[in-house]
Amino acid sequence: MLNALFQPFTLRTLTLKNRFVMAPMTRSFSPGGIPGPDVAAYYRRRAEGDVGLILSEGTVIERASSSNDPDVPHFHGEAALHGWKHVIDEVHAAGGRMGPQLWHMGVMPLHKSGWSPPVPFEGPSDRINTEKRNGRAMSDADIADTIAAFGRAAHHAQALGFDLVELHGAHRYLIDQFFWNATNTRTDRYGGTTLAERTRFACEVIREVRRQVGQRMVVQIRISQWKPGAYDNKLATTPREMEAWLTPLIEAGADLLHCSQRRFWEPEFDGSDLNFAGWAKKLTGIPVITVGSVGLSGEFTAAFRGDSSTATPLDELVRRFDRGDFDLVAVGRALLMDPHWTRKIRDGRTNELLGFSKEALQNLR
Repeated sequence: MLNALFQPFTLRTLTLKNRFVMAPMTRSFSPGGIPGPDVAAYYRRRAEGDVGLILSEGTVIERASSSNDPDVPHFHGEAALHGWKHVIDEVHAAGGRMGPQLWHMGVMPLHKSGWSPPVPFEGPSDRINTEKRNGRAMSDADIADTIAAFGRAAHHAQALGFDLVELHGAHRYLIDQFFWNATNTRTDRYGGTTLAERTRFACEVIREVRRQVGQRMVVQIRISQWKPGAYDNKLATTPREMEAWLTPLIEAGADLLHCSQRRFWEPEFDGSDLNFAGWAKKLTGIPVITVGSVGLSGEFTAAFRGDSSTATPLDELVRRFDRGDFDLVAVGRALLMDPHWTRKIRDGRTNELLGFSKEALQNLR
């Protein structure tokens, strides 16, 4: 059944050995924002385990308040870029393919340690959500500099030898804060009463990234309907709204949509069993990645509360893939727990698959 997921995949100059993707997972193991040799070894192990594509943890762009965590890696500055060069060289040496996830967190709560950036958090407004505020609204100059910073980071990724770039446009971070009407209360050209209008910032970021990397490199964006603390949220409440949201992103230069949901098997809209990725592909026709509790019994937000999960079969995933609902599948906690998960799936060693425990979050396996 699983042979189909081990077919190669090609898009622009990117060729993958199989359809499995390591999902971005924030680990906060880069003190001062600089990824060290342990981070390079962590990603190399996944390449050695035959993951088709590795997406890095979120890496922040060059804005003073782009992060609320001092140990999240940067994708700017000589020391951090030197660290990422070591990462991609190690992944390539093991036969892997990899892209950085470029990130600006937007308006955030303070880190649990009490650390805060040197300037206030920034976003489309000062809002974290409908109830909480903790930052300031970006000026036109702030927005222009942020777009340029995304472009510079993409240029660095290409120069370092990465195989693609991903923009983090999900989970209530900056790009997603512009999508969401709860956080985007602007009345200028970056706001709007419709979701389609609120895509302007994301589209300008994508266009600048495309300008920096040219036409050969894959540019993808991660998107989600849900938000932390608003798990049932729908940016797009109908297929028509979803099409109006996604089409401008593709016209701006996005090649691939990484569609994040908590459980990949759940339908996105009434009247169809298509999930988020399935609808995105149906409406746009471009390649998509599905993700959400693949291979595990529990969903990932519960993992951060300390809940464990057991390994589960992939029959439903294969059924949806065979139907053409998605092109690639991103796997998070299962690969965090076991670098050789993909190889075990390929070789039929399902009796060796591991569940997930919160201890996996505490070290670089």
